[in-house]
Amino acid sequence: MQSKPEWLRVKAPSGDVFNETLNTVKLYNLHTVCEESACPNIGECWNKRHATVMILGSVCTRACAFCNVATGIPDKLDPHEPENLAIAVKKLGLKHVVITSVDRDDLPDGGAEQFIRCIEEIRKINSSTTVEILTPDFLNKEGVIEKIAKVGPDVYNHNVETVPRLYAKIRPRARYFHSLFLLKKVKQSNYNIFTKSGLMVGLGEAKEEILQVMDDLRAADVDFITIGQYLRPTPKHAKVDRYVTPEEFEYYKYAAYSKGFQMVSSSPLTRSSYHAEEDFNRLKAAKKFAL
Repeated sequence: MQSKPEWLRVKAPSGDVFNETLNTVKLYNLHTVCEESACPNIGECWNKRHATVMILGSVCTRACAFCNVATGIPDKLDPHEPENLAIAVKKLGLKHVVITSVDRDDLPDGGAEQFIRCIEEIRKINSSTTVEILTPDFLNKEGVIEKIAKVGPDVYNHNVETVPRLYAKIRPRARYFHSLFLLKKVKQSNYNIFTKSGLMVGLGEAKEEILQVMDDLRAADVDFITIGQYLRPTPKHAKVDRYVTPEEFEYYKYAAYSKGFQMVSSSPLTRSSYHAEEDFNRLKAAKKFAL
């Protein structure tokens, strides 16, 4: 087993703002992907009042080989979750909130209506807060992508996660080309939404495959790509094939910009919502400049 390189070592989370965020999340019975996925950036993000809330419960209907979220039979939906989320956003003073979820293949709409209610409730009492969503693929859930796009989240993120060759091993119940279709459908439904997707490296992919994924995402009109190092949550999960160097992440960054992405985040510690607020503001500024 390779030892973790120095550039992936982070400080243990602490601090008053971190504790305030933790207590608020627990008070309103919310889940965060920061905790559930054992994200290495939780200390930095929570101390900046950045949190990624995970709706639809804490149990996923899928078992992807990279993910630390529990798999099993999910609980019933919490009807008060959208209101509680909106109140927590106000209490924490979040200017930009990221909402993600577990996969809910058991629900007729995959949980799409709960995403819509969360966006609407946040905007009722936090009119200046921008909303970024990171959704599942809603595989076989007809018409739900268009419904979410209609309410107009500021950013719609859906991750392809890895290269298509590794899907059977890493995302066995997902379909690469369906994920591309989802991202394209969002743009077709509401062109004003920024679209975003991300993938992990260090799972055994080749450099040429990463470049092909970039081309595929640009063909789907995706604005923003994130690329980060895969870290194995537990011995039960997929092994790390290698630790990608910071220099290689820089190469991916400039390759992505050369292919036409408006925003790129590529570094060992990059995650889907890492520096989401700052990146969204830069994305808006870049669009205004382009106009």
